[in-house]
Amino acid sequence: MAVKIRLARKGRKKLAYYHIVVADSRSPRDGRYIERIGTYNPVTDPATIELDFNKALGWLQNGAQPTDTCRAILSYRGVLLRKHLLEGVKKGAFDEAEADRRFNEWMKQQEEKIDSKKSRLEKAADDTRMKRVEAERKVNETRAEVISRKNAELAAKAADAASAEQEVKSGEQADAVTPEEKSPEETAPEQA
Repeated sequence: MAVKIRLARKGRKKLAYYHIVVADSRSPRDGRYIERIGTYNPVTDPATIELDFNKALGWLQNGAQPTDTCRAILSYRGVLLRKHLLEGVKKGAFDEAEADRRFNEWMKQQEEKIDSKKSRLEKAADDTRMKRVEAERKVNETRAEVISRKNAELAAKAADAASAEQEVKSGEQADAVTPEEKSPEETAPEQA
């Protein structure tokens, strides 16, 4: 029986996530498996990997063969490096303390890379957010200018209309002087 470490697809369309499983190579992709050793979610950025390190290492040492994607995941999490270092200890190339030191140094570098990527992504998100806020502010300023111009034009038209109306009223008042108010000299030419 050939044992594989591979991915079993879960989730819905276009939002897939995967279980990292140890299964017989003849069983279907999403079918029966021997043991589930972790999860992998490629939708998040960076991808989320949860892995039982000791179980994965144990299965690799017992001869389970990872698929290409699982090999990349195991390498990313340091399982393959740990296996390699333990084989070096078995062969006598170095002792277990040296293997632990090398592995911890590698893990520290890996965590720094992951943290730098996360901070870079957060900075990029902040930059795009600030650009969008700045663009929105400019649009709002332009809209405010257009509205203030329209309001100024409407106020000017209203003032012109009010002054014209005032002139008309004063003209009507001048024309509406009654004959009783007129002097006798003003009324004489009208009668003739």
